[in-house]
Amino acid sequence: MPRLSEVIAALENLWPAERAESWDAVGTVVGDPDQEVSRVLFAVDPVQEIVDEAVKLDADLLVTHHPLYLRGTTTVAASTFKGRAVHTLIKHDIALHVAHTNADRADPGVSDALAGALDLRVVRPLVPDPTDPEGRRGLGRVCELDHPVTVRALAERAAERLPATAQGIRVAGDPEALVRTVAVSGGSGDSLFAEVRAAGVDAFLTADLRHHPVSEARAQSPLALLDAAHWATEWPWCELAATQLDEISDRHGWDLRVHVSRTVTDPWTAHAASAPTSNAMGAPN
Repeated sequence: MPRLSEVIAALENLWPAERAESWDAVGTVVGDPDQEVSRVLFAVDPVQEIVDEAVKLDADLLVTHHPLYLRGTTTVAASTFKGRAVHTLIKHDIALHVAHTNADRADPGVSDALAGALDLRVVRPLVPDPTDPEGRRGLGRVCELDHPVTVRALAERAAERLPATAQGIRVAGDPEALVRTVAVSGGSGDSLFAEVRAAGVDAFLTADLRHHPVSEARAQSPLALLDAAHWATEWPWCELAATQLDEISDRHGWDLRVHVSRTVTDPWTAHAASAPTSNAMGAPN
């Protein structure tokens, strides 16, 4: 049975902390390096619901994509919701490790997992990592389809293949336009529009798209935009990461039991579609 320090070393080899963005907060949040690890749980969010799931599973290590303390803190009091998570983890001897933008940039990384879930063939990174001489690491991925599909069909594929959320998939652009090439980026992606246009793709699938960036992007090109839920675009990475750790465990003879949380932690819980309208007078006051 490996110690936490050994498992963390393996995870750091997959997602080195130095490859995270300067503003990010990755690495081990809680945990004794000498504690033994036999069961690991992967999830997107380090929220109390996931921490409680780790307790119920009798996990020794929780690995999440999102940081618990991205902007720092002055307290871990159990009266705060993040402090309560820390107290629960420590009380049950569960370590917490975070791989965020270092997992985004990895090869394979978050966007590779997203592309794989949609049966897209990865061609190259959307924003290559200049420190990678092989040109495989970086943010986002430029992908090809085996055969052209409409924007509508691509959106329906995303809705079917990604975990179900209240949002589903929103589309900006002509639903009947043909798509041969797609850029994907797990998580918030509307800061990447310049790179997406430069890539010359037909569509861009990401999350958290905002009104003004989308409006400006549509005015500059016929690029189709597909907006999925943030959590849904990053969840496939959990399965990829779990598979990677399983392979490491087998190689080292660790016999780890690796699990992926299927608890939906997307914060949106319901969706009411607007009624179709042909009113040319615009929106009501």
